[in-house]
Amino acid sequence: MDRFTIRRSAFALLFASALTGVAAAQDATPAAAPNTAATGAPQAPCGGDLSAFLAGVKADALAAGASADAIDKTLAGAQIDPKVLAMDRSQGVFRQTFLEFSQRTVSQGRLDIGRQKIKQYADVFAKAEKDYGVPAGVITAYWAMETDFGAVQGNFNTRNALVTLSHDCRRPEFFRPRLIALIEMVQHGDADPATTTGAWAGEIGQTQMLPPSIIAFGTDGDGDGHVNMKTSAPDVILTTARFIQSLGFQRGQPWLQEVTVPDNLPWEKSGIGGTLTAGDWFQLGVKPRDGDTSFGSLPAALILPQGRKGPAFLTYPNYNAYLQWNQSFIYTTSAAYFATRFGGSPPYNKGTPEPGLNDVDMKALQTKLIARGYDVGKVDGILGSGTRVAIQKEQFRLGLPADGWATQALLSAL
Repeated sequence: MDRFTIRRSAFALLFASALTGVAAAQDATPAAAPNTAATGAPQAPCGGDLSAFLAGVKADALAAGASADAIDKTLAGAQIDPKVLAMDRSQGVFRQTFLEFSQRTVSQGRLDIGRQKIKQYADVFAKAEKDYGVPAGVITAYWAMETDFGAVQGNFNTRNALVTLSHDCRRPEFFRPRLIALIEMVQHGDADPATTTGAWAGEIGQTQMLPPSIIAFGTDGDGDGHVNMKTSAPDVILTTARFIQSLGFQRGQPWLQEVTVPDNLPWEKSGIGGTLTAGDWFQLGVKPRDGDTSFGSLPAALILPQGRKGPAFLTYPNYNAYLQWNQSFIYTTSAAYFATRFGGSPPYNKGTPEPGLNDVDMKALQTKLIARGYDVGKVDGILGSGTRVAIQKEQFRLGLPADGWATQALLSAL
């Protein structure tokens, strides 16, 4: 029984908008509203005296439908955790290439364990696909990548982490709804403020979901009347499937297909956001390695994570659900590829990619692109989506193969 489906409380309304446009952190950033404590006096939305701040949280939670007992139980003993603030201030940047990251994460050990899990929970996975249209491999890939099937879930006290980040004035409007969502989880016996632990930013459980997402999509898979994302594999499988469905995943459609490419493609048409169908690519000489051309009518983008000489894939509309889970191109493509492996696809052809740029040269390239009027975001040495688009346009202008891969040849030409 899906308890969270029928429990349409005020909380569900509060978090409805927070669950559209899910990005890397799995929920959106609702606008912060002025807080009023029980006395009616305005409270600062962040910072200041912790007791006064928590009084404002309590007022918000009461307005959202939480019981006073659940609020007091959740907030009693809450503390600021300096380690959480340190993690928030020192988030590393993602510098690995697709080949580096995917070969590290899509390991044979994880594939073996994942296949065992799929067999062990075959009936639960069958229900997930029947009810939500999400194949076992898609769920299992996230299960593996997020926590190694629950082995590494994080050891930060979730209540204290969310209090810390809500009280901190860097992104209070982003974390306060998560804290109030945790209160509802406590109210329904699905979290214990003293013992529930997870990632530093508030993600909980074996697929690292946030409290608002657990409220909206939590599903009791083992019939115990609770949604336990930390220890119950059936709850994890069904809740994750339902969440992925909410991201736009379409039943019976592919998400990623490895292909081989000829040497004379119009490379400028590759990349996310293209307008061709899979059939158009097939006519241009792109060939699926599995030989399946049955989805030729679907929109498809040709992605070349390390340029035209490296691995090549067609992405279909379901790939967008992966981008909703995590906007990192490398993480997303690796997760999508991982899922195809569980579906029976062979290891990709690594090819012979041209050497990429080191950190210093990538920053130099980004600086040159900005000087030419491109919006690549921060000069951070990361080959993100904005930088890829700018590279592709400059490659095309200079008469180079416009595959979006940053090389010394491009840097020299600029």
